[in-house]
Amino acid sequence: MRPVGSTLQGSSEVLARRYDVALLDLDGVVYVGRGAVEHAAESLEAVRQLGMRLGFVTNNAARPPAEVAKHLTELGISAQSSEVVTSSQAAAHYLADRLDAGARVLVVGTTGLTEALVERGLTPVDEVGDGVAAVVQGYSPTLSWPQLAEGAVAIRSGVPWVATNLDRTVPSPRGPLPGNGSMVAALRHATGESPVVTGKPDPTMHREMVTRTAAITPLVVGDRLDTDIEGANAASCPSLLVLTGVTSARDLLAAPLAHRPTYVAADLRGLLERHPEPVVLDGEATCGAWLARRESGSILVHRRDAESSSSALDALRAICAASWSADVRDDGAPLAVTGADDAASEILGELGFR
Repeated sequence: MRPVGSTLQGSSEVLARRYDVALLDLDGVVYVGRGAVEHAAESLEAVRQLGMRLGFVTNNAARPPAEVAKHLTELGISAQSSEVVTSSQAAAHYLADRLDAGARVLVVGTTGLTEALVERGLTPVDEVGDGVAAVVQGYSPTLSWPQLAEGAVAIRSGVPWVATNLDRTVPSPRGPLPGNGSMVAALRHATGESPVVTGKPDPTMHREMVTRTAAITPLVVGDRLDTDIEGANAASCPSLLVLTGVTSARDLLAAPLAHRPTYVAADLRGLLERHPEPVVLDGEATCGAWLARRESGSILVHRRDAESSSSALDALRAICAASWSADVRDDGAPLAVTGADDAASEILGELGFR
């Protein structure tokens, strides 16, 4: 296993043959809103044909596994509810291990949470009333002020508060929108308290899916550095970052040690590809046709081989390798990236660096 924070790894085999199970995040990886991410359905069908199995691991607590599986199937991605693990299930498991059977739990969220609590023998309620033993909060697109108010009252009474995740945003066709972390921040601000968090990057969900699938060589696939990739590293599991969700190439460049993936791809077609490994020597990194060199507070990029294919991802791999060998400038700011020639400037524009 590579050390967390070392440079991106290469694979001479396509990832779907090298690893036996893909542990897939959903929002921003497989779908955005109600629609499938481009190339997702056909890519996942192709990796199944190669023998790779799929498990869906989502921080989104809004829907129960059966509803998630139905949505995936409607998008052309065959899925069973047993292949889905949600942060609601992780939160309910946590509470059931600590509360008496039948304990009343105030839900600041929606159906995914209430069903997960019932499955664990707990009683979901939507008002504080008497005898509330805990508060559980998860993402809901219809979360209301009255729900937040009930949560604040319960939290101030001193009962345990569990949050399914702290994702600040959720991807949407209109761009990032407020996620559960933003709503948790409202209650944290109102009460002065902080919740226990059971979703990613806590490794519990990934470990649960590894157990369910009997995975021997699992690969975490996600779009978020601070949940999917950090959670993979916490579970000592290799990871593939796809750039179809909230993480940009610039974000990846500035990633701290715990947020650095094993591989990077444009989308889920990356599971069907071989991944070249960048070579680093004395602050200079090469990958494919690209060379990235650290110079003071910047990374200078140029095309070193006009005859080789000029993949934007190869350029990104070289840039990250050169940047991560230095981490940050002396003042703590991420390294700037500039092109040494027209070809480099064009590829940097494609990657969103200018």
